[in-house]
Amino acid sequence: MSIGDSAEMEGQLTLKDRLKIFKSSQFDPDAYLLSKCHAMTEKEIKHACSYLLDLRKASAEEMRKSVYANYTAFIRTSKEISVLEGELLSMRNLLSTQAALVHGLAEGIIFDSLSTSPEDSEEENIYDVENAKLNKTDKWFIEFLENLEVLLAEKRVEEAMAELDEGEQIAEEAKIKHTLSPDVLLRLKNALSVLRQKLVDQLAETTCQPFTHGAELRSAVLAIKKLGDGPRAHTLLLNSHQQTLQRGMQSLRPSSTSYGGAFTSALSQLVLSTIAQAASDSLAVFGEEPAYSSELVTWAVKQTEAFAFLLKRHVLASSAAAGGLRVATECIQICLGHCSLLEDRGLALSPVLMRLFRPSVELAFNANLKRIEQSSAALAAADDWVLAYAPVGARPFSSTSSLGNASIPQPKLSSSAHRFNSMVQGFLEDVGPLESLQLDGPALEGVLQVFSSYVNLLINALPGSMETEENLEGSGSKIVRMAENESQQMALLANASLLADELLPRAALKLLPLTQSNRVDATPKRASDRQNRLPEQREWKRKLQRSVDRLRDSFCRQNALDLIFTDDGDIRLNAGIYTSLDGNTEEPEWFPSPIFQELFEKLTQMASIATDMFVGRERFATILLMRLTETVILWLSDDQSFWEEIEQGPTPLGPLGLQQFYLDMEFVMIFSSQGRYLSRNLQQVIKNIIERAIDAVTATGIDPFSVLPEDDWFAEVAQIAIKMLTGKANFGNMDRDVTSPTASVSAKSISSVVSHGSN
Repeated sequence: MSIGDSAEMEGQLTLKDRLKIFKSSQFDPDAYLLSKCHAMTEKEIKHACSYLLDLRKASAEEMRKSVYANYTAFIRTSKEISVLEGELLSMRNLLSTQAALVHGLAEGIIFDSLSTSPEDSEEENIYDVENAKLNKTDKWFIEFLENLEVLLAEKRVEEAMAELDEGEQIAEEAKIKHTLSPDVLLRLKNALSVLRQKLVDQLAETTCQPFTHGAELRSAVLAIKKLGDGPRAHTLLLNSHQQTLQRGMQSLRPSSTSYGGAFTSALSQLVLSTIAQAASDSLAVFGEEPAYSSELVTWAVKQTEAFAFLLKRHVLASSAAAGGLRVATECIQICLGHCSLLEDRGLALSPVLMRLFRPSVELAFNANLKRIEQSSAALAAADDWVLAYAPVGARPFSSTSSLGNASIPQPKLSSSAHRFNSMVQGFLEDVGPLESLQLDGPALEGVLQVFSSYVNLLINALPGSMETEENLEGSGSKIVRMAENESQQMALLANASLLADELLPRAALKLLPLTQSNRVDATPKRASDRQNRLPEQREWKRKLQRSVDRLRDSFCRQNALDLIFTDDGDIRLNAGIYTSLDGNTEEPEWFPSPIFQELFEKLTQMASIATDMFVGRERFATILLMRLTETVILWLSDDQSFWEEIEQGPTPLGPLGLQQFYLDMEFVMIFSSQGRYLSRNLQQVIKNIIERAIDAVTATGIDPFSVLPEDDWFAEVAQIAIKMLTGKANFGNMDRDVTSPTASVSAKSISSVVSHGSN
């Protein structure tokens, strides 16, 4: 049976029964272990060792949790025990005195001290010796007391303590050897007790004096401890330092205009250096005794809390309400710098400060984000949406540029985007040093929030967006200057994409640990790799990108609607474009439909603008053109009224209409492929709608295989159209009319036509 199995069986017993074996005075741990392990294999022994190690770890963790959970109660109990020890010592002295008195009365001895009135002083009791002639012992006793009185009067503490110790020693020897009569012994003990207390009170008064500090203070406290009143001595030590601290604070009260970093630094230096000195004095006099260490910790926490409340009232409250996060950061950094000096003395006061400062910092944190959002809205109302480099003297766009990465080009943004980027960088720089408050997560979420708000402003800057984007959260009431032409509209996308892809992620590096954020990489690509190291960073960047996607989708939707609808609201991309061709007597001139010509021209113009605007970010420009093309084709694919008219009439799609439709789709695929923004999704959608158009013609009883030209004909017509629309057409060497479908009526399978779009 293994120890683990034995433990399982014992687990069924009560705790009291399981512990009986260990309570026995005859318990032999070696024999107990052998009784459990004598028949175990090596594997079982290893398992048992692992089980015991787990038990030890669990026990240690339980002990740690118990200590932390009951630390306050432990400190309070330790202090009460210390006070109780002092009271017990006083009671012991009192009982000793009373026992001596009772013993003296039992033997019939009457002392002059018992016959004096309560108003007489203790000194009179000590010196009042009755009845005349003094013997040798009485003379020694009187001289001894007179000598002690002189030493106390002259404040010769060390000599007085030596005399008291000598008197205690004589009293102990006399008690054992009976060298003094009982009356003299009792009077000696009473006198020593009175004079000892007088010396303690004298030393306590010394510790309360403002000029007592340093070695003199430690000497007085140590003397009180040696005189048997350690708890009072430690309390007097802390009280002396607290009085020093209060006097220093009174001298630091400046006018209301001088509160700030200088005041914070001076106050922090005063409070925490005083706590450090108190800790040093306590350790020097009392060592590491738990009772005194606990009292020191309690006192230090109390002084730190008072210090924190003073800073909150005079420094943090006003700056936090105004969004002055930098003031709060500076204040906390100063305090934490001084707190770090106390950690060597075992005093970790940083958590206390962080707990008290956090509400003020969070207030400044939220106010700062609100200010960024409001400032961005005000700037967007006056932005001309023209990209330019940052103004001279503006904040550098990235912390990496100051770390040796000078090859990264400066970004071109519009004025509101430059200001937004600058404010966010300043915000993250202020949050970065507050690592102890664990604000990196909320800071990133805050940046995500203000960026989403800024993207909403960019969406509202698109023409017609105020009517179509009614539910944009937080932006419906904002006044934004419209981006009237395509260059300005593309600038909106450039703002959002550059901020989300590069500038904000680089700024977020300020929140990473120092070992990561300060490493210098040789290329921008390596810097981008660093941005994606942490999973939360990657997820945050994806959320930024989703906001950019909203802007891009709105841009594509607006441009697609401008193509599909006229200014009067009529649909330009309708079934009549194709169904009306078969009713004409003359064969049409084969060329892409006007709406797809406009789509090509718009995409070509956007590609030209994007070449200059998205330098180094060509992928974003490609995706933009891809999404705009998909938006138009998807609208055509999903337009039920278009397909009802194509399939049902009143004039269903005919052979010429099918040919024109196929040419338009081939034209879209060819110019998209040449522009490198032909997506698989677009290919599949075009393939599906061509098949649907073919099915519509087949339903009328016409064989589409007999009316459609060869694949090459559609490709050649589309290529000619592209050249003509771009001004690159040259027909000098053409030996046949490739635009005539009669020259190449196909006998090919229509499946080859459809498959051409998916190759």
